[in-house]
Amino acid sequence: MRDGYFGKTFCFSPPVMLVTFLLEFAMAFYVLWRYKLTTVTKIVVAMLFCLGVFQLAEYMICGGLGLGHAEWVQLGYVAITLLPALGIHLTAALAKKKARPLIFAAYATALGYVLYFIAYGAQVISSQCAPNYAIFDMDGQGYLFYGTYYFGWLLVTIALATLWARQKPKQAAALRWTVIGYSAFIVPAMVANMMDPATMRAIPSIMCGFAIILAIVLVWRVMPLSKTPLRKH
Repeated sequence: MRDGYFGKTFCFSPPVMLVTFLLEFAMAFYVLWRYKLTTVTKIVVAMLFCLGVFQLAEYMICGGLGLGHAEWVQLGYVAITLLPALGIHLTAALAKKKARPLIFAAYATALGYVLYFIAYGAQVISSQCAPNYAIFDMDGQGYLFYGTYYFGWLLVTIALATLWARQKPKQAAALRWTVIGYSAFIVPAMVANMMDPATMRAIPSIMCGFAIILAIVLVWRVMPLSKTPLRKH
């Protein structure tokens, strides 16, 4: 594995994928250890876990261990597919809004894609390990529809967090940091795509590489500001 990366840059390479996976899982366990098990805690831990699973799947695709590439691709896509719905749920929980129809719609669309990737992921998605990231190709118009689903819910999350921050002064700080966290991994990925359109095929890898920023924001800004009670140790 290392020979194929000699002399290359390592922005999103296997060693970075592995380190990112370990950091995100470590942060998930830290949140579980530090905070009482509220709705916000559960969602943040689930988000960190999903981010870590995708990084692990990328590493396995590029490093090879255990399952074949197709199975790791399916696992990785299932993990990241849950993130938009979890983001909507987290935003509503932080703002203390029930928003049940919206949350249900987000999870329903996520579940649809999860079932699709479990059943057909091996046939519709191919993977390739490039020097700096993993490339994923989806058949037909799949990327267009999936991208609309994915970025659509991310934009809804940012819009709602911004709106509810104005309506809920006590929760405003946590909600604003949620917006910052999301923007911190969406904007750099979009800039990278504009600078080099060829990286569009690697958008899941690049976005999840930058998502370590979101993970840090969730753990060290959103959680402390969410008023979630601390565990006694």
